[in-house]
Amino acid sequence: MLMEEVGEVARIMARKYGEQSFKKSDEQVDLADELADVLFVVVCLANQTGIDLTDALEKNFAKKAIRDGERHKNNEKLK
Repeated sequence: MLMEEVGEVARIMARKYGEQSFKKSDEQVDLADELADVLFVVVCLANQTGIDLTDALEKNFAKKAIRDGERHKNNEKLK
């Protein structure tokens, strides 16, 4: 299910922000709803596997803050 939902997000991103164009049947898709679907599946997987997702996310943010704390401040593309 996760791969299916991520695929739907990828399809929207490719059409909305990339080179692909929307088909008539896809013009009413909602990126926020599809991202919520991905989040729902991730939360379910965490629950099923006994992972404390809050703890995992906090540790991941800390890791990224240490590793990437200055990297994006100097990126001209993000200014």
